[in-house]
Amino acid sequence: MSDQNCAPAFPAVPEPLKNLKIQYTKIFINNEWHNSCSGKKFPVYNPATEELICEVEEGDKEDVDKAVKAARAAFQLGSPWRTMDASKRGVLLNKLADAIERDRLIIGTMESIDAGKPFVAAYLFDIDGAIKSLRYCAGWADKNQGRTTPIDGNFFSFTRHEPVGVCGQIIPWNFPLLMMAWKIAPAIACGNTIVIKPSEETPLSALYMGALIKEVGIPPGVVNIVPGYGSTAGAAIAHHMDIDKVAFTGSTKVGKLIKEAAGKSNLKRVTLELGGKSPVIIFADADFENALEYAHNGLFYHQGQCCIAGSRIFVEEPIYEAFVRRSIEKAKKRVLGDPLTPGICQGPQINKTQFNNILSLIESGKKEGAKLECGGARWGDKGFYIQPTVFSNVTDEMRIAKEEIFGPVQQIMKFKTIDEVIKRANNTTYGLAAGVFTQDIDKALTVASAFQAGTVWVNCYSSLSPQAPFGGFKMSGNGREMGEYGLNQYTEVKTVVIKIPQKNS
Repeated sequence: MSDQNCAPAFPAVPEPLKNLKIQYTKIFINNEWHNSCSGKKFPVYNPATEELICEVEEGDKEDVDKAVKAARAAFQLGSPWRTMDASKRGVLLNKLADAIERDRLIIGTMESIDAGKPFVAAYLFDIDGAIKSLRYCAGWADKNQGRTTPIDGNFFSFTRHEPVGVCGQIIPWNFPLLMMAWKIAPAIACGNTIVIKPSEETPLSALYMGALIKEVGIPPGVVNIVPGYGSTAGAAIAHHMDIDKVAFTGSTKVGKLIKEAAGKSNLKRVTLELGGKSPVIIFADADFENALEYAHNGLFYHQGQCCIAGSRIFVEEPIYEAFVRRSIEKAKKRVLGDPLTPGICQGPQINKTQFNNILSLIESGKKEGAKLECGGARWGDKGFYIQPTVFSNVTDEMRIAKEEIFGPVQQIMKFKTIDEVIKRANNTTYGLAAGVFTQDIDKALTVASAFQAGTVWVNCYSSLSPQAPFGGFKMSGNGREMGEYGLNQYTEVKTVVIKIPQKNS
């Protein structure tokens, strides 16, 4: 696996747009743009320059109520949306994918300045992922079928897969467009309506999607977009009595609040994709270069701001010193700078709060006895940049080995036996992802079976696809996204039983 987001040039990637004008900054309800009910706006900053990009209308409870009313009206029996052929929903999702493809230069530039993501990564990988997710779910729109069930007695019984209803969706700042696609695609395919809240840090691509949703002909009220803060707009979604399901991607701390709110309100359905502290086990018999490359990218991609970041790397003792040395070399070669500049592979952290938290955790690692091999400090004098950082001699009880750092900080631990490393790898409250590198298939299957994680990669890492379900064990969440399992989260199963009349012969 090459360091794709760090490559100097891609022939298929054009230059990002200069002086991109932000067109959409309002709340999107019923396919129309609205000012916030309170009249408030919130600022959106470029994390690379710390400069203001624009101000966006700040939605809160009253705006969420308006959006839910629109979504509920669109979901009523007999509405254009409820009477639409399932195959037409698939056509609309494909049209939305086509519109993103057409506008990918605009969206890629927007993601880069809003989220601090290197432009190549946004343009190629995030947008491709969103397009593929929409097209995958489009194919499912008219195939989400029930089955006949033989039951005792003279009855005919079958099941129907019906949409859950109004779905509240809350997406994170690290993959704004991709996470929006992951949320709305299965919900639309199954016939639901949506109130979605993008992160206040990165609302711009979600709002741009509102314009595309209207353009391609998705009916009013089916997708409503309410930018705002988690404590106001997000909380209103979680507590709302007329929202039937909430889907959230973000921190475990907030996930707990959402689940509590669902229980205290109308017991709405909940799916959660939360934090991680993912282990990567590298055995001495592994393809060394392959393991090194995947481990590097699995941690440093998007500045370490990935829930699946392989942040606990366990390396078998015979190759430990060589692995640490080569990891340091790779970290030192990373090129930092303006994410819009060709050849840049590391941009800034999302904001000052995250920046300070990462530096605090780096300091804790030093104080607790881990060896700082490189990095560990701010880079530059403008923007929220942190040097690529590698720690060796990390032990399991250290904060950097237990807490989700969400930054460019690689921790490399040593192990001796397979039983020991399996126990250590699973000794965490998280269970989102894991990786194992070995050329011994028995060893690979043993570890893969033992991992307490929703996704396990063998001799690769971060290989995501819309066909494969994604989600976590333990405190990394509930439910799954994407794949057939992900679509099941957006349907209710109804059993219909029909009495068959007896006829006298």
